Amino acid sequence: MLANTVPEIQRTNLGNVVLLLKSLGVDNLLEFDFMDPPPQDNIVNSMYQLWILGALDNEGRLTTIGRKMIEFPLDPTLSKMLIMADQLGCSAEIVTIVSMLSVPTVFFRPPDRAEESDSAREKFFVPESDHLTLLHVYQQWKMAKYSPTWCRDHFVHVKALRKVREIRSQLIDIMKTLRIELTTCGTQWDVVRKAICSAYFHNAARLQGIGQYLNMRSGMPCVLHPTSALYGLGFTPDYIVYHEMIM
Repeated sequence: MLANTVPEIQRTNLGNVVLLLKSLGVDNLLEFDFMDPPPQDNIVNSMYQLWILGALDNEGRLTTIGRKMIEFPLDPTLSKMLIMADQLGCSAEIVTIVSMLSVPTVFFRPPDRAEESDSAREKFFVPESDHLTLLHVYQQWKMAKYSPTWCRDHFVHVKALRKVREIRSQLIDIMKTLRIELTTCGTQWDVVRKAICSAYFHNAARLQGIGQYLNMRSGMPCVLHPTSALYGLGFTPDYIVYHEMIM
């Protein structure tokens, strides 16, 4: 244990901080007078991440996309996904997925009913994507008229889904202020996956060996999580785009 807790600004992603300061007219972030200055490498890395997302231009100024991203209380990558969904015509699906990603896991697994809960979770799996699996869970809950009994029967946290519904409503309100229409792509799941890839392309990984992937940008090795819908697919995709890496 460290003698003193490291300030959060020194150990977290600074994407939202950089966006906020840029919107307030702070041009030189490296000389900004932070109370607890984060490492300069963190600031530069965050600016680079925002640049590849299209939030900053080549001179470090906010772009049109960047100004829209500021309005969302989300990680910049999730904000970019919502903005791109508007262009691709799948904002209704993506706002649901983003809302589902904004809460802890919606599934629960009682120790005394582990096999039963695993079987219930597998019924929601969309083989192509964990993101689409989350969308499927929400859509099924909506079809069940947001029933708490349905949640209990399918080993899903009703409180988590209620929070998802609340977050989704708030995000839709923000989208309306930005004139982002709520459009659906129906069952054209490739369009949804395009929207996800447009924001999480830096988390793209290529198959390397048996069951192991390498991040195409950093070379970091990774494997599929056992709870992933892709884990028991029966074959290993050549390429994947992941939401997060658990160390």
